[in-house]
Amino acid sequence: MSEGRGISAPGAGASQVNWRRLSLAIVALGGLIVLSANAHLVYVAVHSQPECVPHAKSGSEGGALRAASPSC
Repeated sequence: MSEGRGISAPGAGASQVNWRRLSLAIVALGGLIVLSANAHLVYVAVHSQPECVPHAKSGSEGGALRAASPSC
C-alpha cells in the first residue's frame, strides 16, 4: 500500500519527490523575491534626490505648467 506518500513505481523509492516541501519552497522563494523587490523600490525612493530642473516661476508664460512648491 502507498500509505499516503503518493503513488510510485516499485523500486523508485530513492527518487520520490516530496511535492509538499517543493511547493512550499517555491512559494517561499517567490515571496522572498517580491519582498526584496519592494524593499529595493522603497530604498531607491527614499535615498534618491532628483536634481532641480528649470521650470516656469510664474503662470504667465502662455499657460505653462509649473511646480506647485519648488524645493530649489
